[in-house]
Amino acid sequence: MSSAVSWYVSNDSFDLTAPELTEDDLLRVDDPRFNTDTVALVTGAASGIGEATAIALAVNGLTVVGADVDGPGMEDTRETVESLDSDGEFHPVETDLTDDEDVGAVVEAAAGEGDLRYVANIAGMQHIDPIAEFPMEKYDLLQDIMVRAPFLTAKKAIPHIESTDDGVGAIGNMSSVHGHYATNSKPAYITAKHALSGLTRSIAAEGAGTLRGFSVSVGYVLTPLMVNQIEDTAEERGISEQEVVEDVMLGQARTKEMMTPAEVANLFTFGFSRHGKHLNGGDMLWDGGYTKTYE
Repeated sequence: MSSAVSWYVSNDSFDLTAPELTEDDLLRVDDPRFNTDTVALVTGAASGIGEATAIALAVNGLTVVGADVDGPGMEDTRETVESLDSDGEFHPVETDLTDDEDVGAVVEAAAGEGDLRYVANIAGMQHIDPIAEFPMEKYDLLQDIMVRAPFLTAKKAIPHIESTDDGVGAIGNMSSVHGHYATNSKPAYITAKHALSGLTRSIAAEGAGTLRGFSVSVGYVLTPLMVNQIEDTAEERGISEQEVVEDVMLGQARTKEMMTPAEVANLFTFGFSRHGKHLNGGDMLWDGGYTKTYE
């Protein structure tokens, strides 16, 4: 068994549990706009990458407004922010991203907390089925959450970003290696992630250089969404969950280790910061060699 995956395999038992996020896991950036007067809106803030990104931005001193349908989960996020003695703040707003009024309301709530400059569209979901068998209600739900909601969030947020004293800000979209290539039985997810590339570039094209758009693409990250996907893939293929991770998911990668939510959150922190000023319309591809190498 590879030692590279030992962080979630111990004592010869396979454990699909992500490591607990600590303050040492988070990138800290010195940026004059990273203060409590500046607001970041993070969707999917109750768990996984969204939770880690909300925490990372609060640790960096920002006022963070979290949007998620899972209210109790966001309370856990808030408690973690407070336990890390963050310089920033976290304000949860229970939000159904399939409801236009809810999306508008959470953007207004964020703008009411200070200068809304940053948006992290992270909320997502997965359903595994081939195209011929894919339930259209699931397809519509995935598109609503991962394409329509980011578009509407950007539409509502852009006027607030442009109304700040210098119009500087950024909208970061959570893409994936599946925004670069396709695999079997994930057609709705793959369609959504490719669509996000178009939204990202459109934001950049319209942003006049001060409002930036960027996306983040990573390989497999150990989140609750990924745990469910591993279980579904194991059942579909008739193999063990361990075989799914080591042979199916990490088989193509050169780096034989799943990313953690904190590692992805750090990419959003960097992308929003002054160090990311030339990241505009582009994609941060941190995939362990999935898309650019092969055997």
